[in-house]
Amino acid sequence: MKKIFKVNYILIIVTIILTNIFSTAFSQNIDKMYEKIDLFSEVLEKVQDEYVDEIDQAEVMDSAINGVLQSLDPYSAYMSPKIFEEMETETSGKFGGLGIEVSMEAGVVKVIAPIDDTPAARAGIKAGDYIVRINEEQVQGKTLMQAVNLMRGPIGSSIEITIRRKGLIKAKIFKITREIIEIQSVVSKFIDNKIGYLRLRAFNENSSSQLKKEISKLEKNNKLIGYIFDLRNNPGGLLSQAVKITDFFLNDGEIVSIRGRKSRENRKFFAKKGDHIKGKPLIVLINNGSASASEIVAGALQDQKRAVLLGETTFGKGSVQSIIPLRNKGAIRLTISKYYLPSGKSISEVGVSPDIKVEEQEKEFSINTSTDNQLNYAVKLFNG
Repeated sequence: MKKIFKVNYILIIVTIILTNIFSTAFSQNIDKMYEKIDLFSEVLEKVQDEYVDEIDQAEVMDSAINGVLQSLDPYSAYMSPKIFEEMETETSGKFGGLGIEVSMEAGVVKVIAPIDDTPAARAGIKAGDYIVRINEEQVQGKTLMQAVNLMRGPIGSSIEITIRRKGLIKAKIFKITREIIEIQSVVSKFIDNKIGYLRLRAFNENSSSQLKKEISKLEKNNKLIGYIFDLRNNPGGLLSQAVKITDFFLNDGEIVSIRGRKSRENRKFFAKKGDHIKGKPLIVLINNGSASASEIVAGALQDQKRAVLLGETTFGKGSVQSIIPLRNKGAIRLTISKYYLPSGKSISEVGVSPDIKVEEQEKEFSINTSTDNQLNYAVKLFNG
């Protein structure tokens, strides 16, 4: 009895000690947080009183909020009510702007990919370009959303963008006119009347239904021997569309898994029975401008040994962002999880490697086999 009492007494003492330790640690963290809040208030006050120009405190606070999010990773950001409204329009397939998907790298805006047949693509902007100046303003030191805001403007107005490109000594300057960007997600055609060519430009709300319709048209050709699925310069989009589109080419198996800090964010997505192209050979074209949802599709089809990947290593965006609305009708885009291919591999900062490496020529790629060496190589594989 005395022994049991002694054990219980020790447990009580240990519990009290641990409680005090955690309570002290929590109290110290709270104190540090309040110290930082006081410091932030002091900095704002000094800026308001001493800065050379008058400032808009609301804009400064927006920048501060965005700075917190941008310090986490290149993809988390604050969206003002206006930007949030424009973003919702973008995912529906029609919006105004230049037609490029961008991210932040080392304090500079990096082009993930230009969208086909948009002002940026026609001007010659390429995946991997670094935007160093927008009109007369240096990009270095600005947040991603600040840079994006500089690129926004009235339809029909012009903007001058200075870029640095690997392999070029001098910077290149592009003058681009803003337009309404209407994305026709899918382009399809026959090559040599026997190869189905499918070009997917983006993963928006209509992409899977458009792709399904184009596949149905191509499948009516009795001479069809296989498909080339072009995901080059596709910057991604909606995860749900990536899953649906991958499922078009599989009968079963895992497509992608998502893992986050919270267990409720962990999910696995599997293919359902029904290969829309009935097991025909499939070659997927990828390049450095293939990102996010494009990498999910390409990586899953490679892991499931359903397709041969041809081209260049993809961009390497392996995280999932959630759009969280705020009370002011704005929102934050926050990274909540990372996605993993069926093999268990994360492509974050690494990308998906092609089975057959074929480098893109310096000139812009097209969907014309006579001028596009990657597409031409894929056609040769089908023709033996």
